[in-house]
Amino acid sequence: MHADDDRSPRDRILAATAKLLTEGGREAVSTRAVGSAAGVQAPTIYRLFGDKQGLLDAVATEGFAAYLDSKTDLAPTADPVADLRAGWDLHIGFGLANPALYLLMYAEPRPGATPPKAAVAGAEILAGHIHRIAEAGRLRVGEERAAQLVHAAGSGTAISLIALPEDRRDLELSTLARESVIAAITTDAPVSDSPGPVPAAVALRAVLQRTDVLTDGELSLLREWLDRIAKDPHAP
Repeated sequence: MHADDDRSPRDRILAATAKLLTEGGREAVSTRAVGSAAGVQAPTIYRLFGDKQGLLDAVATEGFAAYLDSKTDLAPTADPVADLRAGWDLHIGFGLANPALYLLMYAEPRPGATPPKAAVAGAEILAGHIHRIAEAGRLRVGEERAAQLVHAAGSGTAISLIALPEDRRDLELSTLARESVIAAITTDAPVSDSPGPVPAAVALRAVLQRTDVLTDGELSLLREWLDRIAKDPHAP
Protein backbone atom coordinates (compact mmCIF):
# COMPACT_ATOMS: atom_id res chain seq x y z
CA MET A 1 0.00 0.00 0.00
CA HIS A 2 1.23 3.48 -0.86
CA ALA A 3 1.65 5.88 2.03
CA ASP A 4 -0.54 8.46 0.29
CA ASP A 5 -3.44 6.06 -0.22
CA ASP A 6 -6.33 7.90 1.45
CA ARG A 7 -8.97 5.24 0.79
CA SER A 8 -10.80 3.75 3.76
CA PRO A 9 -9.62 0.38 5.11
CA ARG A 10 -12.75 -1.22 3.68
CA ASP A 11 -12.10 0.14 0.18
CA ARG A 12 -8.44 -0.92 0.31
CA ILE A 13 -9.41 -4.42 1.42
CA LEU A 14 -11.99 -4.77 -1.35
CA ALA A 15 -9.57 -3.51 -3.99
CA ALA A 16 -6.80 -5.83 -2.78
CA THR A 17 -9.14 -8.82 -2.72
CA ALA A 18 -10.47 -8.11 -6.20
CA LYS A 19 -6.91 -7.87 -7.54
CA LEU A 20 -5.86 -11.13 -5.89
CA LEU A 21 -9.01 -12.85 -7.12
CA THR A 22 -8.48 -11.67 -10.70
CA GLU A 23 -4.82 -12.65 -10.77
CA GLY A 24 -4.95 -15.96 -8.92
CA GLY A 25 -8.53 -17.03 -8.38
CA ARG A 26 -10.20 -17.83 -5.09
CA GLU A 27 -7.18 -19.81 -3.87
CA ALA A 28 -5.03 -16.67 -3.96
CA VAL A 29 -7.31 -14.88 -1.49
CA SER A 30 -6.14 -15.42 2.07
CA THR A 31 -6.38 -13.18 5.11
CA ARG A 32 -2.61 -12.79 5.15
CA ALA A 33 -2.37 -11.91 1.44
CA VAL A 34 -5.26 -9.45 1.61
CA GLY A 35 -3.94 -7.83 4.77
CA SER A 36 -0.50 -7.41 3.28
CA ALA A 37 -1.81 -5.91 0.04
CA ALA A 38 -4.25 -3.60 1.80
CA GLY A 39 -1.96 -2.59 4.65
CA VAL A 40 -4.30 -3.79 7.41
CA GLN A 41 -4.24 -6.42 10.12
CA ALA A 42 -6.41 -9.55 10.12
CA PRO A 43 -8.72 -8.29 12.93
CA THR A 44 -9.72 -5.36 10.71
CA ILE A 45 -10.79 -7.75 7.94
CA TYR A 46 -12.81 -9.86 10.36
CA ARG A 47 -14.42 -6.81 11.94
CA LEU A 48 -15.54 -5.42 8.57
CA PHE A 49 -16.50 -8.63 6.75
CA GLY A 50 -16.94 -11.35 9.35
CA ASP A 51 -15.02 -14.08 7.54
CA LYS A 52 -13.48 -14.93 4.18
CA GLN A 53 -16.83 -15.79 2.60
CA GLY A 54 -18.25 -12.47 3.74
CA LEU A 55 -15.30 -10.71 2.15
CA LEU A 56 -15.70 -12.58 -1.14
CA ASP A 57 -19.43 -11.86 -1.20
CA ALA A 58 -18.74 -8.15 -0.65
CA VAL A 59 -16.22 -8.11 -3.50
CA ALA A 60 -18.70 -9.78 -5.85
CA THR A 61 -21.45 -7.33 -4.86
CA GLU A 62 -19.21 -4.30 -5.38
CA GLY A 63 -18.01 -5.59 -8.74
CA PHE A 64 -21.52 -6.33 -10.00
CA ALA A 65 -22.81 -2.94 -8.87
CA ALA A 66 -19.91 -1.19 -10.58
CA TYR A 67 -20.62 -3.07 -13.81
CA LEU A 68 -24.29 -2.09 -13.73
CA ASP A 69 -23.37 1.53 -13.02
CA SER A 70 -21.18 1.53 -16.13
CA LYS A 71 -24.21 0.76 -18.29
CA THR A 72 -26.30 3.82 -19.10
CA ASP A 73 -29.06 2.22 -21.22
CA LEU A 74 -30.77 -0.01 -18.66
CA ALA A 75 -34.13 1.79 -18.52
CA PRO A 76 -37.10 -0.44 -19.46
CA THR A 77 -38.50 -0.07 -22.97
CA ALA A 78 -41.98 -0.73 -24.31
CA ASP A 79 -40.96 -4.28 -25.30
CA PRO A 80 -40.31 -6.51 -22.24
CA VAL A 81 -39.01 -9.39 -24.38
CA ALA A 82 -36.43 -7.08 -25.96
CA ASP A 83 -35.48 -5.99 -22.45
CA LEU A 84 -34.96 -9.64 -21.48
CA ARG A 85 -32.65 -10.04 -24.47
CA ALA A 86 -30.68 -6.98 -23.34
CA GLY A 87 -30.56 -8.37 -19.81
CA TRP A 88 -29.20 -11.69 -21.07
CA ASP A 89 -26.49 -9.92 -23.05
CA LEU A 90 -25.63 -7.80 -19.99
CA HIS A 91 -25.31 -10.96 -17.89
CA ILE A 92 -23.02 -12.69 -20.38
CA GLY A 93 -21.02 -9.48 -20.82
CA PHE A 94 -20.45 -9.21 -17.08
CA GLY A 95 -19.25 -12.80 -16.93
CA LEU A 96 -16.75 -12.42 -19.76
CA ALA A 97 -15.48 -9.06 -18.49
CA ASN A 98 -15.19 -10.26 -14.88
CA PRO A 99 -14.67 -14.03 -14.98
CA ALA A 100 -13.29 -14.35 -11.45
CA LEU A 101 -16.19 -12.41 -9.93
CA TYR A 102 -18.73 -14.28 -12.06
CA LEU A 103 -17.44 -17.70 -11.04
CA LEU A 104 -17.52 -16.54 -7.43
CA MET A 105 -21.19 -15.64 -7.81
CA TYR A 106 -22.45 -18.59 -9.83
CA ALA A 107 -19.97 -21.44 -10.13
CA GLU A 108 -19.78 -22.45 -6.46
CA PRO A 109 -23.34 -22.89 -5.17
CA ARG A 110 -23.61 -23.71 -1.48
CA PRO A 111 -26.84 -25.67 -0.85
CA GLY A 112 -28.75 -24.18 2.05
CA ALA A 113 -26.45 -21.16 2.30
CA THR A 114 -27.48 -17.60 1.55
CA PRO A 115 -26.30 -16.74 -2.00
CA PRO A 116 -24.00 -13.76 -2.56
CA LYS A 117 -25.82 -10.42 -2.54
CA ALA A 118 -24.65 -9.86 -6.10
CA ALA A 119 -26.34 -13.08 -7.23
CA VAL A 120 -29.51 -12.04 -5.39
CA ALA A 121 -29.42 -8.66 -7.14
CA GLY A 122 -29.05 -10.39 -10.50
CA ALA A 123 -31.98 -12.69 -9.72
CA GLU A 124 -34.15 -9.70 -8.81
CA ILE A 125 -33.33 -8.01 -12.12
CA LEU A 126 -34.23 -11.20 -13.99
CA ALA A 127 -37.47 -11.61 -12.01
CA GLY A 128 -38.41 -8.06 -12.98
CA HIS A 129 -37.90 -8.81 -16.67
CA ILE A 130 -39.98 -11.98 -16.43
CA HIS A 131 -42.79 -10.25 -14.53
CA ARG A 132 -43.10 -7.52 -17.17
CA ILE A 133 -43.40 -10.19 -19.87
CA ALA A 134 -46.14 -11.89 -17.85
CA GLU A 135 -47.97 -8.58 -17.41
CA ALA A 136 -47.87 -8.12 -21.17
CA GLY A 137 -49.57 -11.50 -21.63
CA ARG A 138 -46.58 -13.03 -23.43
CA LEU A 139 -45.32 -15.60 -20.94
CA ARG A 140 -46.24 -19.21 -21.73
CA VAL A 141 -44.99 -20.75 -18.42
CA GLY A 142 -45.08 -19.65 -14.80
CA GLU A 143 -42.85 -16.77 -13.74
CA GLU A 144 -40.75 -18.88 -11.36
CA ARG A 145 -40.16 -21.60 -13.93
CA ALA A 146 -39.30 -19.04 -16.61
CA ALA A 147 -36.79 -17.30 -14.34
CA GLN A 148 -35.17 -20.60 -13.38
CA LEU A 149 -34.83 -21.63 -17.01
CA VAL A 150 -33.31 -18.31 -18.08
CA HIS A 151 -30.91 -18.38 -15.14
CA ALA A 152 -29.82 -21.98 -15.77
CA ALA A 153 -29.25 -21.38 -19.49
CA GLY A 154 -27.59 -18.00 -19.00
CA SER A 155 -25.20 -19.01 -16.26
CA GLY A 156 -24.38 -22.26 -18.05
CA THR A 157 -23.59 -20.37 -21.24
CA ALA A 158 -21.43 -17.81 -19.44
CA ILE A 159 -19.45 -20.43 -17.52
CA SER A 160 -18.91 -22.47 -20.70
CA LEU A 161 -17.59 -19.42 -22.54
CA ILE A 162 -15.37 -18.40 -19.62
CA ALA A 163 -13.79 -21.87 -19.64
CA LEU A 164 -12.66 -21.43 -23.26
CA PRO A 165 -9.58 -19.49 -24.39
CA GLU A 166 -10.64 -16.08 -25.66
CA ASP A 167 -9.66 -16.90 -29.24
CA ARG A 168 -11.98 -19.93 -29.21
CA ARG A 169 -15.07 -18.27 -27.78
CA ASP A 170 -17.98 -18.36 -30.19
CA LEU A 171 -20.32 -15.63 -28.95
CA GLU A 172 -22.98 -16.85 -31.39
CA LEU A 173 -23.53 -19.67 -28.87
CA SER A 174 -24.90 -17.08 -26.46
CA THR A 175 -27.29 -15.74 -29.09
CA LEU A 176 -28.53 -19.22 -30.00
CA ALA A 177 -29.04 -20.15 -26.34
CA ARG A 178 -30.81 -16.87 -25.65
CA GLU A 179 -33.23 -17.21 -28.53
CA SER A 180 -33.96 -20.86 -27.69
CA VAL A 181 -34.89 -19.94 -24.13
CA ILE A 182 -36.99 -16.96 -25.20
CA ALA A 183 -38.88 -19.14 -27.69
CA ALA A 184 -39.55 -21.67 -24.93
CA ILE A 185 -41.00 -19.21 -22.42
CA THR A 186 -42.66 -16.45 -24.48
CA THR A 187 -45.31 -16.06 -27.13
CA ASP A 188 -45.14 -13.78 -30.14
CA ALA A 189 -48.50 -12.24 -29.32
CA PRO A 190 -50.48 -11.49 -26.16
CA VAL A 191 -52.42 -14.33 -24.60
CA SER A 192 -55.71 -13.10 -26.08
CA ASP A 193 -54.33 -14.12 -29.48
CA SER A 194 -52.70 -17.32 -28.17
CA PRO A 195 -55.40 -19.20 -26.22
CA GLY A 196 -54.49 -21.74 -23.58
CA PRO A 197 -54.92 -22.07 -19.81
CA VAL A 198 -51.27 -21.76 -18.79
CA PRO A 199 -50.40 -18.41 -20.45
CA ALA A 200 -53.81 -17.05 -19.44
CA ALA A 201 -53.22 -18.05 -15.81
CA VAL A 202 -49.73 -16.56 -15.85
CA ALA A 203 -50.96 -13.28 -17.30
CA LEU A 204 -53.79 -12.96 -14.77
CA ARG A 205 -51.44 -13.87 -11.89
CA ALA A 206 -49.09 -11.07 -12.95
CA VAL A 207 -51.73 -8.34 -12.75
CA LEU A 208 -53.70 -9.40 -9.68
CA GLN A 209 -52.17 -6.59 -7.63
CA ARG A 210 -54.04 -4.11 -9.82
CA THR A 211 -57.45 -5.11 -8.43
CA ASP A 212 -58.87 -4.27 -5.01
CA VAL A 213 -62.24 -6.03 -5.21
CA LEU A 214 -61.03 -9.26 -3.58
CA THR A 215 -60.18 -9.88 0.05
CA ASP A 216 -56.70 -10.98 1.07
CA GLY A 217 -57.99 -14.51 1.54
CA GLU A 218 -59.63 -14.56 -1.88
CA LEU A 219 -56.46 -13.23 -3.51
CA SER A 220 -54.36 -15.89 -1.79
CA LEU A 221 -56.71 -18.64 -2.93
CA LEU A 222 -56.83 -17.31 -6.50
CA ARG A 223 -53.03 -17.12 -6.64
CA GLU A 224 -52.84 -20.73 -5.46
CA TRP A 225 -55.24 -21.84 -8.21
CA LEU A 226 -53.44 -19.87 -10.90
CA ASP A 227 -50.05 -21.20 -9.79
CA ARG A 228 -51.43 -24.73 -9.99
CA ILE A 229 -52.63 -24.17 -13.55
CA ALA A 230 -49.33 -22.55 -14.55
CA LYS A 231 -47.39 -25.60 -13.35
CA ASP A 232 -49.63 -28.14 -15.10
CA PRO A 233 -47.30 -30.10 -17.42
CA HIS A 234 -50.26 -31.48 -19.40
CA ALA A 235 -51.96 -28.17 -20.16
CA PRO A 236 -51.74 -27.01 -23.82
